[in-house]
Amino acid sequence: MQLKMYANNVSIMDNNNLESRMLSFLLWSFGFLALSYILILGNTVFNIVERRTVEASARSISNEMGQLEIEYLRLSSGIDVTLGTSLGFQEVKNKQFATRKSLGSLDRVKLAKNEL
Repeated sequence: MQLKMYANNVSIMDNNNLESRMLSFLLWSFGFLALSYILILGNTVFNIVERRTVEASARSISNEMGQLEIEYLRLSSGIDVTLGTSLGFQEVKNKQFATRKSLGSLDRVKLAKNEL
């Protein structure tokens, strides 16, 4: 009896559009995921092409650098004392070299302590 009374008092609201809302939500979600996939895939392909271009450029620069190193070694092998004197350089008679104090000599100098 009580069940029948409760059943009469309950009103079920069914707008008959819950299924269509869920279907449209699923379709929009699928569309969004498909668009995201296409964008990520396109970005990946673009990065791969760009990397190959940069690698080709790096190879070209490396080859050019190798040729310049060979040219440098060829030119530097021709440098000697006779070339220097022909260009006006003179050999120094009294040679003096700059020297640096060793790190062990720093203990004699009082260093300021770092205070915070």
